[in-house]
Amino acid sequence: MSTTTPSTITSRLVSLDEDLGPDKQSVLRALAARFAAEGRATDAEALYQAAWDREQKDATGLPGGIAIPHAKSAVVTQASLAFARLNPGVDFGAEDEPSDIVFMIAAPDTAAEEHLAVLSSLARHLMDEDFLAALRGATSADEAVGIVRAAIGEEAQEGAEGAAAPETPAASPASPAGSGPASGDTLLVEGRPARIVAVTACATGIAHTYMAADALTAAAQKAGVEFHVEPQGSSGYTAIDPETIAAADAVVFATDVDVREPQRFAGKPVIRRAVKAGIERPAELLRLAAGAASDPAAERVSGSAGAAETGPAKVESPGARIQRILLTGVSYMIPFVAGGGLLLALGFLLGGYRINEVANQIAVENALWNLPEGGLLQYLGAVSFAIGSVSMSFLVPALAGYIAFAIADRPGIAPGFVAGSVAVLTSAGFIGGIVGGLLAGLAAWWLGSLTVPRWLRGLMPVVIIPLLGSIFASGLLVLFLGAPIAALMTALTDGLNGLAASGLLPLVGVILGLMMCFDLGGPINKVAYAFAVAGLGTASDANPVPFYIMGAVMAAGMVPPLMMAFASTVLDRGGFSAPERENGKAAWLLGLSFISEGAIPFAAADPLRVIPASMLGGAVTGFLSMLFLVGSRAPHGGAFVFFAIDPLWGFAVALLAGVLVGGFAVVALKRFARRRSSEAPDRAAMAV
Repeated sequence: MSTTTPSTITSRLVSLDEDLGPDKQSVLRALAARFAAEGRATDAEALYQAAWDREQKDATGLPGGIAIPHAKSAVVTQASLAFARLNPGVDFGAEDEPSDIVFMIAAPDTAAEEHLAVLSSLARHLMDEDFLAALRGATSADEAVGIVRAAIGEEAQEGAEGAAAPETPAASPASPAGSGPASGDTLLVEGRPARIVAVTACATGIAHTYMAADALTAAAQKAGVEFHVEPQGSSGYTAIDPETIAAADAVVFATDVDVREPQRFAGKPVIRRAVKAGIERPAELLRLAAGAASDPAAERVSGSAGAAETGPAKVESPGARIQRILLTGVSYMIPFVAGGGLLLALGFLLGGYRINEVANQIAVENALWNLPEGGLLQYLGAVSFAIGSVSMSFLVPALAGYIAFAIADRPGIAPGFVAGSVAVLTSAGFIGGIVGGLLAGLAAWWLGSLTVPRWLRGLMPVVIIPLLGSIFASGLLVLFLGAPIAALMTALTDGLNGLAASGLLPLVGVILGLMMCFDLGGPINKVAYAFAVAGLGTASDANPVPFYIMGAVMAAGMVPPLMMAFASTVLDRGGFSAPERENGKAAWLLGLSFISEGAIPFAAADPLRVIPASMLGGAVTGFLSMLFLVGSRAPHGGAFVFFAIDPLWGFAVALLAGVLVGGFAVVALKRFARRRSSEAPDRAAMAV
């Protein structure tokens, strides 16, 4: 039957019992080639790569022999489906069996909402056994096409001879499941059927989003639960009624991406899982949600004070929100610093301690067939150092970009990175990056909240928000804020350098040690760390003080996780809960790697004991490191960059002293500074 628009699937996009290869790569490549041959994609290899990249993030195989690989790509010219019935099945990552029913969904990266809704409709039918049985029994490509078209509403059922596609409801943004008859299997809260609301969302918002919604709905009907689900797909979503949310006992977030407007659920007990858990284990998620409704210690959704709250909700304070935003930026910045730092250290190891003076010149002007005078090792050291320097140059832009991301999600990344780069340009440093990231994130968030015509929506995240957000945040830095912040950075640097130059290096070590151990990877810790890293750029054999500062910062930053590992696994095992002892085992490696955050689980459970003890140990280490004039030419890596530390014995003595002092201090505080309430260790473990 003809339709007003080209069909989503054609017989030439169907493969019944053909050999498409032994693995999922072969199947994806074969189906991508069919899209290209049908004129639905301009580049088969690019479409295959997009689908494979998606597959690498999370396997698309599902229980029941189903796989639903999918991709959005600029090479796709029309939202389309390709169907393969494989015999034998191919492993797409499902836990129970290989997949014999494979639907590959291809959508343009700017697909219209109505096209995405059609594709989402198919995903919901994949949860229906009759639909799958009809596909497994189809005897021709035309019959399979008819079954699929009937399911997605493109033609009447009689268009497919012998097809028996079920009348599954079309995709709806929010689906309620009424309470079933009371039985022994009914999930109860306070003696009545539980009231649960849920949000489902996957990375592309096409397939798994709606399959999880339907699986949860079916499980809720069996469990007699009053249930409402909000699939947040690419084709849009309709929010659950606020009164329904207010009456709910708990929330399930089965999502791979951030929930939109999560503040609507503020105060509600929440179960958070990946979207595939909603498809594969819906009954388990509902049971957990019903249990969380009666558990005062259960995690609750954070949000503004005006959002709905029940029970002892923990509403995120402004200070906590700012800290979370800053730490998001820091967590994304660390890989640039860690990887770049190790490359710098490797450059020093291979090329010598003066490689920083000639690295860029050697890397650009020489090659493997045109080695410098120092030979192969010097060349490899120069290349390593040059790459590490480039990686380190992302420190401030990445910090700003992901601070903006924490505020405005993906639309904030571009203006945030630009603002961070402008902070470097204006010499505003990491403080300028923090300010620029906050400004960019706020601008992107405000622009994203505006109601705009449909034709403009697609341009907002890729053109309008990056453009206007960059102009706002970076413009303010250039015109007004950059110079004052640069002056502040200069004053801070001059102050610490002045203390060092006056012969008070041990005092500088104490200050830096206290800063490194105060908030365990937080803003104050990063102030000290960024100060040390920035100084390495000016360090030399004639000016070794920045090396000493870096050595003190690295050694002190290693103290908190190592001292907690020592205390919980060696010194006083009985004084820590089983989860804390497990955290202590991991903290050994984290501490040796100079990852201060390894002590956060302990500090979160008992901050009034752990943080003071950490600061005491860090101060001792910083003092001794400066006293022994320990220098580090590498900005990261901890014990694993021993070759860049001199004298190594001084570093080891300073670190060991801080770990011992801090470990004994935290055990003493736990034994003699009793809590006012007699909390058991397991209660502390729950906080972790």
